[in-house]
Amino acid sequence: MKIITIEEHYSDPAVRAASDDPTAAARHDTTGIDPSVKISYTPSNDELTDLGEGRLVAMDSGNIAMQVLSSQSVQRVPASVAVEVVRATNDKLAAAIAEHPDRFAGFAALPTTVPDAAADELERGVGELGFVGAMIMGRTNDQFLDEARFDVILKRLAKLDVPLYLHPGLPPTATIAENYSGFAPLVSARLGTAAWGWHSETGVHFIRLVLSGVLDRYPKLQVILGHWGEMVPFFIERLDEALPRAVTHLDRTFAEYMRENVYVTPSGMFTQANLQYVIEMMEASRIMYSVDYPFVGNDEAEPFLLAARLTDAQREAIAHGTAERLFRL
Repeated sequence: MKIITIEEHYSDPAVRAASDDPTAAARHDTTGIDPSVKISYTPSNDELTDLGEGRLVAMDSGNIAMQVLSSQSVQRVPASVAVEVVRATNDKLAAAIAEHPDRFAGFAALPTTVPDAAADELERGVGELGFVGAMIMGRTNDQFLDEARFDVILKRLAKLDVPLYLHPGLPPTATIAENYSGFAPLVSARLGTAAWGWHSETGVHFIRLVLSGVLDRYPKLQVILGHWGEMVPFFIERLDEALPRAVTHLDRTFAEYMRENVYVTPSGMFTQANLQYVIEMMEASRIMYSVDYPFVGNDEAEPFLLAARLTDAQREAIAHGTAERLFRL
């Protein structure tokens, strides 16, 4: 079975050096934990930075035909250096794709701390470098994308007819302190990120885009949400019950936005119950596939799809067909 995975990351040392991630050390500090216990989400630096042979070997071991790659952490690069640093990481990704065009595609990284430049870099990424859309990782300067200053980016996405992958990012420092502190360092760091905080943040981020009218202004804009929709599909009925159109004055219901403007991927959460729920709420045609490599390994990707309660047509669409259509691969 051909498999295309679309939330697969690499870490550019230059981006990492310019970014501020105050939880990174604690998230990966397993000091004092029984070494026989496997602690997830701790890839090696080689796995994170590799855009060549090592990554291809890992893909082949899981029967992954293509990865759509994205550079991490660019939303945390300060405005003073963001344009230069992000342009360079996009060039690096484009070079890797050019070497392996049948195995790699890419999302543009955007210097969102400088919104006008981010819109221009999106246009360069799609028009000159051949990227299939953009990935934005959480808030910028603690602000969600519904802030007026970011509309230039959303407008350009709509104009170029490419999707936005809305990826988790760190909650603000105050949110981390209020909601997630007070436990052992690794517990607090993971609770505020991979275990819960990242996903709650991203779900709220998408809901704010809807409520602020972004998808009414740009009704064809497509948004991709990982981790089975970052909690939102599981609350579609609740959102529409508590926030009906008579209250929001939006053009459509939350259910309609989810079914017409959103694609969902698993991001390595290989849970059959989640898959079936999303199919029931959004339909299989709105699901694409992702592993979240190298934070999650590729080995479970194919077995999960083969074991899933899907028709052959649904399985092929999720595995590769929908991504090929949306990204024009």
